[in-house]
Amino acid sequence: MASDTLTAASARPHAENVWAAARRDLDGLPGGGLNIAHEAVDRHAADPLQRGRTALRILDRTGTAHELTYGELARRSTRFASVLDRLGVWRGDRVATLLGPDPDLYVAALGILKAGAVLAPLFNAFGPEPVRTRIELGGVSVLVTTPELYRRTVEPIREELPGLRHVLLVGPLLDGLLDAADPDRPITRTAPDDAALLHFTSGTTGAPKAALHGHGAVVAHLATARSLLGLRPDDVYWCTADPGWVTGVSYGIVAPLVVGATVVADTRPFDVRRWYRVLDEQRVTLWYTAPTALRMLMARGAEEAHRHDLSALRTIASVGEPLNGAVVEWALQTLGLPVHDTWWQTETGAIMLATAADEEVRPGAIGRPVPGIEAAVLAQGPDGRARVENGHVTVIHGSAQGELALRPGWPSLFHGYFGDPDRTVACFADGWYLTGDVVRRDRDGWYRFVARADDVIKTAGHLVGPFEVESCLMRHPAVAEAGVIGVPDPAAGALVKAFVVLRAGVEPTEELQAELLGYGRRELGAVAPRAIALVPDLPHTRSGKVMRRLLRARELGLPEGDLSTLENPS
Repeated sequence: MASDTLTAASARPHAENVWAAARRDLDGLPGGGLNIAHEAVDRHAADPLQRGRTALRILDRTGTAHELTYGELARRSTRFASVLDRLGVWRGDRVATLLGPDPDLYVAALGILKAGAVLAPLFNAFGPEPVRTRIELGGVSVLVTTPELYRRTVEPIREELPGLRHVLLVGPLLDGLLDAADPDRPITRTAPDDAALLHFTSGTTGAPKAALHGHGAVVAHLATARSLLGLRPDDVYWCTADPGWVTGVSYGIVAPLVVGATVVADTRPFDVRRWYRVLDEQRVTLWYTAPTALRMLMARGAEEAHRHDLSALRTIASVGEPLNGAVVEWALQTLGLPVHDTWWQTETGAIMLATAADEEVRPGAIGRPVPGIEAAVLAQGPDGRARVENGHVTVIHGSAQGELALRPGWPSLFHGYFGDPDRTVACFADGWYLTGDVVRRDRDGWYRFVARADDVIKTAGHLVGPFEVESCLMRHPAVAEAGVIGVPDPAAGALVKAFVVLRAGVEPTEELQAELLGYGRRELGAVAPRAIALVPDLPHTRSGKVMRRLLRARELGLPEGDLSTLENPS
């Protein structure tokens, strides 16, 4: 089949090949090779003018800031690699971290990479069963965690993990091992294709998958951080994603350190007032966060925002789930800046589509393909996925709606699902990586998210994306958040039902419910919700996505299952 004409080159003709530019700017290991930790820390620490600059500023639970310079981070992570040597960790062994965003996490993550081992981050709010599943799936041999998390999460399942040879508990014992470790251990010589990162994808639609990435992914991390986020060495950068997810590693650890910026991390749970204080007091210049957090700020109103000085903030970017146009408009009115959306997946390893920091924001649009990325819209079959006939797909040109596909070849594309070649093969067809996301592309080459292919609601001959309906409802001044599902109907196949959370101070009344139904009909026509329930809150994954599966289960009276495995990979 002919390839799509809307490539990165045609979308942004002025752009240099960012992959080549990033490769030129990386040092590489002395004597050859490429290692993420060297590019993130040691090359800065080798520069007398850079080694004393602040790499990390960690805010503890009291709000006190603890800083590590690039030089200190380089030394401590090298010592950690030496500790792994003493434990018999070899190149390619999987070492997991079950930690929050504190100094030990950054030291361990970079030390694992320096040792030539594979970093496998775990979300520290997991219960025992999700941790057991992932340790077994990844063949993890060493785990780094806190004494508290060990007692709560690991000890109950320790006997079920014979392959887990060692558990390192952060604190006095590990500090003693670090003090006695070799501070001059050379970084293990790794190549771009050598395994570096093992990220576990969402378990919302089945067993989690373990996506394996190589050291070469750092090329895409650097390129996209600079060209799309606009990240600079003088930035104070805050990525709010937990380090147990791919975003928290790729853009919370690797990208900002490779650029040479100062990374801010907050060890405390989300709180509206405190987040505004962090932005204010730390003079954050670039903020990479999630739409869920922005919606929670929006629901609180503008008063809290106006109590703080956010003048240092230059760019707000969004990741992890679709960004509603209402949030973009609220941010512009309240924070003085629009929100620049970005789209990528655990498997892509880096941002693939975005509204770059220097581009005008179109509310509701993701943006355009990254320079160097060829994107296409593929015709869908009855199940919502791309239609594959005799091994071939159909590329739709011009303005179109269908499954988003990407032409492989970028530096951070996953090597495959660890131990699961069949699921890996299923992600590709006819020379394309199939994302599973349904998008709409306009004549200017801008993309809008419609739905996950398996979330599409088929109602009376129409294919309805829940996100489109949710975004429409959120434009109503009374609505803070919405979740949309399909409810079985013998005539239409399914009817669209919305669950709506109102903004603070708005009373749930029958009159308002009727008003929202009418508003939906006026704005959406035939695909409007047929029923709206006003609810106090919506079920979310631990990282913020609305759990439509749970909404469906509750609506239909089905068993909800073990929800402890549900999560968002970003």
